[in-house]
Amino acid sequence: MNQPVTAVGRQSTYPALPPQEAARLGEALSAKADVSVFVDGTSLRLPDGARDAVIELLRRLADGEGVEIHAAHAWLTTAQAAKLAGISQTYLRNLSDAGSIPVTYRGTHRRYRSADVLAWAKAHRGSENE
Repeated sequence: MNQPVTAVGRQSTYPALPPQEAARLGEALSAKADVSVFVDGTSLRLPDGARDAVIELLRRLADGEGVEIHAAHAWLTTAQAAKLAGISQTYLRNLSDAGSIPVTYRGTHRRYRSADVLAWAKAHRGSENE
């Protein structure tokens, strides 16, 4: 599958699974059985970090979510970063002005590292649930 090259580098977007397929995947993941990966018919044991990433991807698909994959070091526009964090562009600009989310400038355009945006979003979600 060709991955489109965008402002954030290589990026792939996968839509949510149909409900029946998502349910089957959810059942398989809830069984806590061994997760095996086959590449060209060869069983491959993934390193812990890769295994955890694959399981997280599968869990999100099982939960009926679409997923988007791009490199953690990718640079995002304000619109892309706001969408990733689930906040408005104005709020994101205010956060970066306050130093809560690191930002860099390409000329007059703001760019955000996806890893920084995801770290902020994770910390923010954690504080909402307390």
